[in-house]
Amino acid sequence: MKYKLGFAAALLAASFLSTAASAKTFVFCSEGSPEGFDPGLYTAGTTFDASAHPVYNRLLEFEPGTTKPVAALAESWTVSPDGKEYVFKLRKGVKFQTTDFFKPTRTLTADDVVFSIDRQINKNNPWNQYVPGTSWEYAAGMGFPELIKSVEKVDDLTVKFVLNRPEAPFLANIAMPFASIMSKEYADSLDKAGKKEQLNQMPVGTGPFTFVGYQQDAVIRYQKNADYWGKAPKIDDLVFAITTDAAVRYQKLKAGECHLMPYPNAADVQSMKADPNLKVMEQEGLNIAYLAYNTTQAPFDKPEVRKALNKAINKKAIVDAVFQGMAKPAKNPIPPTMWSYNDKVQDDSYDLDAAKKMLADAGVKDLSMKVWAMPVSRPYMLNARRAAEIIQDDFAKIGVKVEIVSYEWAEYLQRSKAKDRDGAAMLGWTGDNGDPDNFLDTLLGCDAVGGNNRAQWCNKEFDALVKKAKVTSDQAERTKLYEEAQVVFKREAPWATLDHSLSVVPMRKGVTGFTQSPLGDFTFENVDITE
Repeated sequence: MKYKLGFAAALLAASFLSTAASAKTFVFCSEGSPEGFDPGLYTAGTTFDASAHPVYNRLLEFEPGTTKPVAALAESWTVSPDGKEYVFKLRKGVKFQTTDFFKPTRTLTADDVVFSIDRQINKNNPWNQYVPGTSWEYAAGMGFPELIKSVEKVDDLTVKFVLNRPEAPFLANIAMPFASIMSKEYADSLDKAGKKEQLNQMPVGTGPFTFVGYQQDAVIRYQKNADYWGKAPKIDDLVFAITTDAAVRYQKLKAGECHLMPYPNAADVQSMKADPNLKVMEQEGLNIAYLAYNTTQAPFDKPEVRKALNKAINKKAIVDAVFQGMAKPAKNPIPPTMWSYNDKVQDDSYDLDAAKKMLADAGVKDLSMKVWAMPVSRPYMLNARRAAEIIQDDFAKIGVKVEIVSYEWAEYLQRSKAKDRDGAAMLGWTGDNGDPDNFLDTLLGCDAVGGNNRAQWCNKEFDALVKKAKVTSDQAERTKLYEEAQVVFKREAPWATLDHSLSVVPMRKGVTGFTQSPLGDFTFENVDITE
């Protein structure tokens, strides 16, 4: 995925922050490479930060710093009394970006919305498999193909969604990155040229920044969208300097080679706070880190085996070693800051003797297994390798031999979805819309098996509870259903729940206008720099 490589060498040869007086360049030391630039194909925050947020918009978007959906490409909407029809009125005159590789001839219309959503839910859409093996993981995991009966163009500026059932979190769901609106005109031009794959490589949207180029695993460059329909960005150029090592990101930040970085090492945070040239934002993260057993593979198909392993994991040791206290052990699959969190659930206590006995009672001996460790820092797991080593030592104490494996991030995400994957995969989640459904159904529902449901766990009792909560508009009733679902989850133990972490964002002191997102997003349309 290499294009426009010449600019990258020149860019990296010069000082990032030495810009002309007439232009402002903001450099983000990002933690990893995007899997692609079509947000509908992926679920990773790293990919959304590089694609959905700078380049695209959605019908609705979350008000900065909140989980409240507000008007974006849709300036207004109505919902039918039965909750099955949503009609959106689009903004007039919204322009798609003009780039070196595409010149739009029309503004945003309902055709673009229909194209963007239908390709994800309709297997007969010619764009449904434009990337071989496409699973449209988010749309599938949230049950959109079964939920959405049709997406209809009423007129050029009106779109109607017809649902097969009411869906309480629907407005929040379509504000999520995977529902970004693409240009059908651009897609048609690529189809005609025999270059469909370019839709995932050279993006065109309506967002605040226009894509310029990407040198794989090194740098992504964007420019301010001169035709942006919203408030114009204050910076002229946005650069993602891809830097996978948190210590190196910190050194670049201190040296003034970037303005803001994600996911610092916990050990560095205090020195960051003491540095007069830096400032640090932090808040409770809407997140969870977990170890997903493949519940279709013996002996992990037995809940008693999974619970035995859970009792052998010293979660406090992981929190202390990886986060130095900037996290708390997790017992539920949703964070304690989210409504419907069931604090009455009892966690599996750390008890090696009990774990040994439970394995023996289950007839398990001489167990060897793989523990998958993520290759990148995430807010919910700053150092997966270190956490995996602690789990490896813990399991050794009960006679279980662990091999730690890892892969490049995109490959890791793809391989860990496989239904025949061995062992237990370490992953995590930061909520994308503030609704419990985004954790419980998206990560653990039957629709998500083979996708976001890395445990491959389809439990009819659990699934019925979360599906019923989807179609219930009363939040008190939804809360009861989700609380009950958490009890089922804990009893069946498809995961080892590891931690909920603080979200910490260090930046140069001269950065203004950055709003920390409870959803873990990194967006830069409102940032400015004064240094």
